[in-house]
Amino acid sequence: MVSSLLALPSTFSRLNLVQKSSIFIPFTFKALSLLKFHKQPRLRPFNYRLLHFPSSLNSPEAHFSTSRRPVSSKSFDVDLVVLGIETSCDDTAAAIVRGNGEILSQVVSSQADLLARYGGVAPKMAEEAHSQVIDQVVQDALDKASLTERELSAVAVTIGPGLSLCLRVGVQKARRVAGSFNLPIISVHHMEAHALVARLIEKELQFPFLALLISGGHNLLVLAHDLGHYTQLGTTIDDAIGEAFDKTAKWLGLDMRKSGGPAVEQLAQEGDAESVRFSIPMKQHKDCNFSYAGLKTQVKLAIASRNIDAKVPLSCASSLDRSSRADIAASFQRVAVLHLEERCERAVEWALKIEPSIKHLVVSGGVASNQYVRARLDQVVQKYSLQLVCPPPNLCTDNGVMIAWTGIENFRVGRYDPPPPANDPDDFMYDLRPRWPLGEEYAEGRSEARSLRRARVHPSLTSLVQASLQQQ
Repeated sequence: MVSSLLALPSTFSRLNLVQKSSIFIPFTFKALSLLKFHKQPRLRPFNYRLLHFPSSLNSPEAHFSTSRRPVSSKSFDVDLVVLGIETSCDDTAAAIVRGNGEILSQVVSSQADLLARYGGVAPKMAEEAHSQVIDQVVQDALDKASLTERELSAVAVTIGPGLSLCLRVGVQKARRVAGSFNLPIISVHHMEAHALVARLIEKELQFPFLALLISGGHNLLVLAHDLGHYTQLGTTIDDAIGEAFDKTAKWLGLDMRKSGGPAVEQLAQEGDAESVRFSIPMKQHKDCNFSYAGLKTQVKLAIASRNIDAKVPLSCASSLDRSSRADIAASFQRVAVLHLEERCERAVEWALKIEPSIKHLVVSGGVASNQYVRARLDQVVQKYSLQLVCPPPNLCTDNGVMIAWTGIENFRVGRYDPPPPANDPDDFMYDLRPRWPLGEEYAEGRSEARSLRRARVHPSLTSLVQASLQQQ
């Protein structure tokens, strides 16, 4: 029995805590019957008319569902209220969303001052900042929704990918709330949330669809076949586009308090995008992978050749100096986005070959707030008669709404865990997934460039869901 359990993959939704001294045996919950009305006492008498949770995880009824049986209805969607918590990087966010898509509240505490001070994310400082504000952010989300924890149906929280120190803060808070109020808990993949939040905004967006997810830590092209089922067409082999924007902003002496992307985009409007001849990355590689490390180096050299001093703020620069900075910003942005366009065109062709019925390209993540990016990618999809779907800027950057909504989507098909213990011992370890692929790699998409970073990568969300289905 033990050997068979050890062979099973760790289920993707679990926020299991195990004592450091104990042996960790991964397990997968079996299908949860959502539609059967049980006569036994229920933990959530108001919101869980359709659900029953056993009092013990050792009960034969304790299980995890990967079934696709729908449980949504008008009354169910209205009654379903989910708190979403996001702390994967540098923003502390919480939101409350109803099952019908109504956003009851959204709160984000920015670490802009820390970004400006350190010129980027400092993990330990970011963790401390999350810890200082997480309780207040969650309370503000509840207050703005005019709700208490007792009126929630479930808690959704990001468990990866992201910075371990930061993820832990959100998971701890989610487990405290869920444990104290007997709420089920839903583990969320950060990149899946960026993709699925588009379905909250665009009601016509159905599976399958193509998604480009672009942020400070990620460049990802995925074909979304279904909830929890993704094929990775391309990813970054080194630095993501958001990282390149941030570094360019820092080297140009721009105000980082609103992050590097918006600062570069604003300055680029003043510049000549053809003035600096940067090379488009990876032109020789006919895949859908991304690389921005080389472009960053080109930008740094161009800044040095023009004697631009980053210590001199843009507001204090001479008109000639400001013009030089603007030209570099515009030229960098043009080439950075050309790289996106080239990869997206190839990805659309691949995606149509795999799933001819796709009609949408979803572009989400922090960099999707860039209007130049949106305009250029809209031209790409028009060539293939597809529709571009971009969430509004406040839902592109990291936020609690996307976590709550992804929790709702997973909750509807039974992918969640029973309430955790009310108190977690200090020596327990959290199941965090800092490096967690969303989907399996497409065969034609394997990079011909230098090896992708694979150290300590967790099994993909898709592989875990598929493995759970096979166990039923």
